[in-house]
Amino acid sequence: MSVDAYDRKATYREVLAAPAFTGLFAGRSVAIVGNSLQIFALSVLVYSSTGSPLLSALAFGAGFLPQVFGGVLLGSLADRVGARSLILTGYALEALLSGVLGAFRMPVPVALLLVAAVACYMPVAYGASGRALASLLRGDAYVLGRSLFTIASSAAQLVGLACGGVLLAAMGARGALLASAVFGLLAVLVTVLTMPAMPAAGGDNRTGTMRAGLAGSMEVFADATVRRLFLLQWLPPAMCAGAESLLVAYAGTRHFPAATVSALMAAIPVGMVAGNFVLGRATPRRRLRAVPWLLAVLGLPFAFLPVRLPLLAAVALLVVAGVGTAYAIGLQRPFLDAVPEDRSGQAFALLSAGLMTVQGLAPVLLGGIAEVTAPGTAIGVAGVAVLLLIPAARPRKFLPRRASITIISDRAKDHGGSVSAVRDPAVDIGS
Repeated sequence: MSVDAYDRKATYREVLAAPAFTGLFAGRSVAIVGNSLQIFALSVLVYSSTGSPLLSALAFGAGFLPQVFGGVLLGSLADRVGARSLILTGYALEALLSGVLGAFRMPVPVALLLVAAVACYMPVAYGASGRALASLLRGDAYVLGRSLFTIASSAAQLVGLACGGVLLAAMGARGALLASAVFGLLAVLVTVLTMPAMPAAGGDNRTGTMRAGLAGSMEVFADATVRRLFLLQWLPPAMCAGAESLLVAYAGTRHFPAATVSALMAAIPVGMVAGNFVLGRATPRRRLRAVPWLLAVLGLPFAFLPVRLPLLAAVALLVVAGVGTAYAIGLQRPFLDAVPEDRSGQAFALLSAGLMTVQGLAPVLLGGIAEVTAPGTAIGVAGVAVLLLIPAARPRKFLPRRASITIISDRAKDHGGSVSAVRDPAVDIGS
């Protein structure tokens, strides 16, 4: 890491000028539209047929929880197989799932099991995508590339939700699921046409996939800084996902018109787009300093939602909470610097798997709280949980040890001293 590693600033224009990145970016964006539409339509379908906030939350999070198995046991594939093939397989599986859910009537438990089965593979695709991004973009360009992924994800969610509202009115939940399958197939086509083939990172292919996955997971988790960065990137989004999973039920208990559910669910992605765009234009050092403050911006609005608020006030608070999710930009470079380079695909697979798993657990936990209290109360609990993480988010606690580099101080020069290892002043960002 160079002495100005946290001061050099890339631009979005530079990132978008990389042709290989645009192919990866375009395919992912289209796939997220389909996935957002699938989650929304399935959640509405389950809630309308059962009337249960818990089952609706389970439908929202069923694709998240099982990913821990794929990340731990299959994550090594992200380094051992070409990224393009793994990504295409993921998009094709999600398209097939949406088509089956839309075309066939089945008991809710069976539908959730199908969602869970496909979810076991997805960390491999996400890990391959993360490794591809880290290979294509370096330094601060990588951070902005991740930021663009988040912006695209949020914008695609908005498109998916907007399409969901229209399709639900015109075709019902099952028709919306079939439309989700079409988006999945389009993502496959876009990726085939625009993303170049990329070689595997390497690794010992003589070792079984699951054994290699377990060994790689143990190696990645052995570092305390990596573990802290995992938790900081897992838990706040989990609380956000848990709160989102209750918005359908929240609107029902507040007696908001049915058409406003899309507005509530779109509010957080709108804030995400704004927050990521603004913070992405800041210097790397300011992004690091902003992490604890943005966690407060994320948690406080949720903590106020138990109060009976008018619709516009609730939407505004959710937009603000979405802005707070930009805290994750400040963690991207420390995470990339902390993980072993030859295990980057596995690390990204674990990051994705852990994130999706806790995002699956949070709807179950908060859905259970909502069953015995109220959806607004459970959302407030999610906000308090985020606020409790702020002390752990002080930048000094998660900067990787590699941020210490070898330089010659002016004082040593003056006195004929030798080279000494000191902390890079560019990352002395305060507490």
